[in-house]
Amino acid sequence: MLRAMPVRFRILAVLIALSFVNYLLRNNISVAIPSIRGEFGFSGEEIGWILGSFNISYALFQIPGGIFGEIYGPRRAMAIIAVTWGVLTFLTGFAPSLMAASATGAMVSLIAVRFLMGLANAPIFPIMVGTIARWFPPGGWALPNSLSSMGLTLGQASLGPIVTVLIIQFGWRQSFFVLAPAGFLIGAWWYRYGRDRPAEHPAITQQEIELIDRDRDPALTLAGDTGNWREVLGRRDVLLLAASYFCMNYVFYMFAQWLFTYLVEERKFSLLESGFLYALPFLTGAGLAVAGGLSCDFLCRRIGPRWGCRIPAMTGLVLVAGLLLAGVHALNPYMAVGLLSLCFGFTQFTEGAFGAACSYTGGPHAATAYGVTNTGGNAAGFLAPLVGIMLDHFGWLPTLASGSLFAIAGAALWLFIDVERHLRHPL
Repeated sequence: MLRAMPVRFRILAVLIALSFVNYLLRNNISVAIPSIRGEFGFSGEEIGWILGSFNISYALFQIPGGIFGEIYGPRRAMAIIAVTWGVLTFLTGFAPSLMAASATGAMVSLIAVRFLMGLANAPIFPIMVGTIARWFPPGGWALPNSLSSMGLTLGQASLGPIVTVLIIQFGWRQSFFVLAPAGFLIGAWWYRYGRDRPAEHPAITQQEIELIDRDRDPALTLAGDTGNWREVLGRRDVLLLAASYFCMNYVFYMFAQWLFTYLVEERKFSLLESGFLYALPFLTGAGLAVAGGLSCDFLCRRIGPRWGCRIPAMTGLVLVAGLLLAGVHALNPYMAVGLLSLCFGFTQFTEGAFGAACSYTGGPHAATAYGVTNTGGNAAGFLAPLVGIMLDHFGWLPTLASGSLFAIAGAALWLFIDVERHLRHPL
């Protein structure tokens, strides 16, 4: 069946698999946190520093990661980082054993490995957005970007049942050892099948190449990459996208890193039940990511990219704010899970709009533009220690509810973002 698909969709299928494996390996620690915390007695603040070490390097290396992808090409760059994920996943389980004589030693080893994991993860989505901009025609960027987000949400969803069962059966360290080879396998698959540009792929037809380039504005041309990626770094709309993405990702990080612990400690679900309930927000996110991408592409074609990106992004963020407040205040724990699942789902509804907006504002340097945007977005992860301190001092309800303020601010910022500005006035 794959052979019957256009080559660009086969490339997208491998990108979705990369996204799935990426989140399976990068965030499996979020399910292991209660077990790690029980073994070493870490406080919420200490857990925040372990989680935050990943967030810091991940955010700081977004722009270098996008440039890395542009210099070495998506094929080589993505294969290198995927293999690195596998190595560091293994070390996450192994390193604390070397320094387990004290809780401080174990914490230092986990912080060091997670910092390196953040560095190795940083290039993936800038490279992915740049690859999609090369392989898909303008006006058709939001759906493939949202499908790549579907891959990450399915990877995150699988963490609950898979990692929980592995921990119960074998222990938290062994759960990392079992999953580590996935990085090597996906890296090899991408290197074998992926190509930097459509014309380089042996299976592509001239008709598909012409379709990909047919409606490409001269300001978006990729021929020769004549634009200067350094100029993308200071573009007003790229910086505004980064600020809005920061606001959205504040909510995203709370789900990705704290939800499992919230279900166990605050909602009092068992470890096994929490593992399966944990999957629901991310499965919801997968479905709404696709809906958001489809709506964004439809609107971009009908009313233009400025409002075509703006409407789904603002709608999603406003719904995130309302559903988050409703979820944390719900008395019934299952109702809370349902509302929070919809809340997270609408964070993913916005992903296609952010990805498409970076492709429009970045032109031939979409990877660099997304690197800037994702730097801002993942700077929200710097607040992980603060979130831990808030949990220790104020509890779960006000800590999680704070995300609503960020979501509203993120929606308001879109009123000032004009993704067509670069098309009207190219550098």
